Amino acid sequence: MDKRILLVEDEWKLRRIAADFLKREKFNVIEAGDGEEALDFILTEKFDLIILDLMLPKINGWELLKEIREKDSSLPVIMLTARGSEEDILKGYEMKADEYIVKPVSMKVLVAKVKAFLRIHSLGETISFGGITINTDTRDIKMDGVPLELSQKEYELLLFFIKNKGQVLSRDRIITSLWGYDYDGDIRAVDSQIKRIRKKLDGKYIKTIRGAGYKIEEE
Repeated sequence: MDKRILLVEDEWKLRRIAADFLKREKFNVIEAGDGEEALDFILTEKFDLIILDLMLPKINGWELLKEIREKDSSLPVIMLTARGSEEDILKGYEMKADEYIVKPVSMKVLVAKVKAFLRIHSLGETISFGGITINTDTRDIKMDGVPLELSQKEYELLLFFIKNKGQVLSRDRIITSLWGYDYDGDIRAVDSQIKRIRKKLDGKYIKTIRGAGYKIEEE
C-alpha cells in the first residue's frame, strides 16, 4: 500500500508501537510528537488518514482537528485518546472526527479500523456536470478530461454550485453556507472567488443573474 498516514501522538512508546503495526501492513507512516509539528505536516503535506491524540504539547488535538477540517472536510480522522468521557466523545463527533477510540486499544483493532476507513474512502463519489467531473474523495477535478487545480474554497464553491444546479444562489446564501453565519468579512469575497473559478473554467458554466446572484448552467 502507498497510503500515507499521519500519526500524532506525544507518548513516544505508544507512537512507535502503533507505527510499527501500521508499517507491517505497508502503510507509509509519518510521525508527529506534538501539535506544532503535526500542524506543519497538515498544512504542507497530503495524507490519506490521520490518527490524532487530544492531549498534545504546544497545540492540542481539538485545535488540530479544527485546522484539518478547514483544509479538508473529507479526510478520515481517527481520534485516539485517553479522554473517554461522554462529553469528549460527543465533542469529537460534533467536530467531525470519523472515529473516536479511547485508550488503551488493541493495535490489531486500530489497524483494522484504519483499513476499513481507507477502504470506504477509496471508493469515493464522482459528481458530473457538463464537462466537469469531481471525485469527492480524492478531490480530483477535471474539465473535459483535463485536471483542474482549485484552492480549498474554490473547490467548495464549485461543488456547492453543482449540488444546487438550476438554482439562483444569492451572495448571502453562498456566504452563509460556505463561510458561516458569523462571517464579517467583505461580501465581495464571493465575487472574487467566482471570478477565479470562471477563469479556470474558461468562462463556462457559472452565470451572473443580475440583481439576484449566480447560477450554474450547462453550455
